[in-house]
Amino acid sequence: MKALNKDSIKKVVLAYSGGLDTSIIIPWLKENYNNCEVIAVSGNVGQNDELEGLEEKAIATGASKLYILDLTEEYVDDYIIPTMKAGAVYEDYLLGTSTARPCIAKGLVDVAIKEGADAICHGCTGKGNDQVRFELAIKHFAPEMAIIAPWREWDIKSREEEIEYAEAHNIPLKINRETNYSKDKNLWHLSHEGLDLEDTNNEPTYEKKGFLEMGVSPIDAPDEPTYVTLDFEQGVPVAIDGEKMSAKNIILKLNELGGKNGIGITDIVENRLVGMKCRGVYETPGGTILYKAHEMLEAICLDKMTMHEKQRISITFAELVYNGQWFTPLREALSAFVDKTQEKVTGYVKLKLYKGNIIKAGVDSPYSLYSEEIATFGESDYDQKDSAGFINLYGLPIKVQAVVDAKNK
Repeated sequence: MKALNKDSIKKVVLAYSGGLDTSIIIPWLKENYNNCEVIAVSGNVGQNDELEGLEEKAIATGASKLYILDLTEEYVDDYIIPTMKAGAVYEDYLLGTSTARPCIAKGLVDVAIKEGADAICHGCTGKGNDQVRFELAIKHFAPEMAIIAPWREWDIKSREEEIEYAEAHNIPLKINRETNYSKDKNLWHLSHEGLDLEDTNNEPTYEKKGFLEMGVSPIDAPDEPTYVTLDFEQGVPVAIDGEKMSAKNIILKLNELGGKNGIGITDIVENRLVGMKCRGVYETPGGTILYKAHEMLEAICLDKMTMHEKQRISITFAELVYNGQWFTPLREALSAFVDKTQEKVTGYVKLKLYKGNIIKAGVDSPYSLYSEEIATFGESDYDQKDSAGFINLYGLPIKVQAVVDAKNK
């Protein structure tokens, strides 16, 4: 790999969240890259409360300016919905961080080109998946752009040392050593990693105030269920409880309903792209509801062979997204296949939310392939004698094999 010429770096665009990593990166860049200009860029993918006071903080720590890009609609329409339509799930993980990174990276490149930057910098660690997701997207849109990854350069070895660096440079932090979970938040999910979660013997403190942010533990959910209805057109959610709205606003409303009822809390040990296993707790209340509703509608709208093939490719789709390969010919080809399967996934789904559970309460579609008249246990026009010929033909290879085996004993 060609070594980066630090002397040529005069202006850097930094993926900036205002969290621990990116807060200390601004002064670190100026110290280690010839007092270069640092332009901070925050991609708003729904982490609203984390954006408060960000500009003031970025400039106070050495950035020349801060861009806050409103990517919420783009994130939902171009990344979340295509992934949901594909039914893509990576080891029970609904890909909340994975889908956001290519969207943010695209915004970073747009700013870098506009500003004439020499490099793009990110705060991803050398152990994580996000470094791959960011850099593959950057390579797609700006293949010659230099990329700076401080975690692969500096002597800092832990989040504890990051906090010490921040304190030494008078950088204000919203965290402390006791609540220093590594978190990623957007309108689709919130992830928690680190601290007590690193020991798989430890139960997450779901009932502890402040741990869950998007909802409550099922234990603390209401004793009465909540009903919700969703309308879909060609696989895309278009209305909730009869009210038409954008997919983004549907997700936000489902987050509210799901969070209140303890929906979408997942504790998993996942296989990272870089080879290690990592434990995380994810909150995805609205997304979990949306996936379930979409799955219910597909069950009555898709024919058997299409559904089974779609289930197979959903695994590949999830791996592509997880592994940072959003901008690839294969992902685009799979999305084209998925879009074709969704042409008649239109209809209505009703769900009952109760203490962490999503209970089916009804589904219908003008394109439903389910026929009560055929499937009924009562009287119908289905001729049961037809099955005998079918079984004879279907079982012919088994019968022939048995006859041949008997002759050769």
